[in-house]
Amino acid sequence: MLGFMASPWKTLQQTVQRRLGKAAENLVFNEGPRFIAQGLRIGLDVLTRGPEPVREIAAGRPVTQSSVPTAYRARKILYSPDLDGRADPGEIVWTWVVYEDDPSKGKDRPVLVVGRDRSTLLGLMLSSQIHHADDPNWVAIGTGSWDYDGRASWVRLDRVLDVPEEGIRREGAILGREKFEIVATRLRAEYAWS
Repeated sequence: MLGFMASPWKTLQQTVQRRLGKAAENLVFNEGPRFIAQGLRIGLDVLTRGPEPVREIAAGRPVTQSSVPTAYRARKILYSPDLDGRADPGEIVWTWVVYEDDPSKGKDRPVLVVGRDRSTLLGLMLSSQIHHADDPNWVAIGTGSWDYDGRASWVRLDRVLDVPEEGIRREGAILGREKFEIVATRLRAEYAWS
């Protein structure tokens, strides 16, 4: 029985090799089974997980997907908000930020602008999660119009987000100078900003 199966297989292999060459033979006979298994795994994941949630971001808009340690972006920090349609240090803007642990997902969130590199804004992520109150990498900034529910917020200090300016969805608010200076003082003292 195996001899009967081997013969048509060998004939098929020789035909593929003759017509398509070694690369195609490798793809069909060596890589093909792996691709099929991978496709089955992906299919099973989709079936068990259900449909992907609808993303909130408009098609074609840039998203905030990279962040670096704050000291890597160290620079002079100046408070200069001006609600003129162009984001400036001291303003809180909203943008889509991908999750660090799963870049295929993200969230529309407020970001405090602290600087700029041409058309890329340098921003610090805001959160209203109370567990940040005891985290040394976060600083409290209180409440403001950036949070529609009036919740207290914290700013993450240890990571700077690269925010494409054209990816901003709306200007959220101006952070008061006193609160901005609390953030700036920590950046100067702990992350080599000036």
